[in-house]
Amino acid sequence: MQMGVDVLPAACYALPVLVSLLTIRFFYVLWRNGQPSSRPRAAGLRCLIVLGSGGHTAEMMNIVTTLQKDRFTPRYYVAALTDNMSLQKAQVYEESLIEVESGGNKTVENAHFVQIYRSREVGQSYITSIATTLLATLHAMWLVIRIRPQVIFCNGPGTCFPLCVSAFLLKALGLGWSCIFYIESIARVKKLSLSGLLLYKLRIADQFSVQWPQLQQKYPRACYAGRLM
Repeated sequence: MQMGVDVLPAACYALPVLVSLLTIRFFYVLWRNGQPSSRPRAAGLRCLIVLGSGGHTAEMMNIVTTLQKDRFTPRYYVAALTDNMSLQKAQVYEESLIEVESGGNKTVENAHFVQIYRSREVGQSYITSIATTLLATLHAMWLVIRIRPQVIFCNGPGTCFPLCVSAFLLKALGLGWSCIFYIESIARVKKLSLSGLLLYKLRIADQFSVQWPQLQQKYPRACYAGRLM
């Protein structure tokens, strides 16, 4: 009984300290996002590339072609579970880069292809999307913990938001550090997509780029990257 009484005051003292440390860490991560990186330009950075249906995948694959392949490796391509085309396009691209003969079968080196639950399907009601968003967030957290990406590239599909939030939470908890690069879709001329707006307002992305100058004027923390398509 006495031991239980002694533990309670200790917990009362420790809890505010823990909350204070987490709060300080949280605001440090917010401040650190967007600051010039002082970390060494290492080779072999685990890279998470978020694909979306239709134009999102076409734009992202266009960006992927400009990456230094020996630096951003291994590459993990992520697409929604109901997206049947995006990962196929990524796999075809990777096979065009490096193909190794293994027992008569062609295998892709340094590339992995992963599916994730979608937060909300097109036309899905907002009420039912609460449960699917929670499921997608838990799945995203598990993927980020398993992969531990050092760099994340995304350009607006809803799939990217739970992944970026999960990576940000790991940074806030001091369990990993992922640099998040968000490139808004070229289709967004006057306003940001919902994913882009959330990442911008919450300051989750380390670098936030737009492809139209009027968007950069409207959102001054964004970087004007020019048209990438």
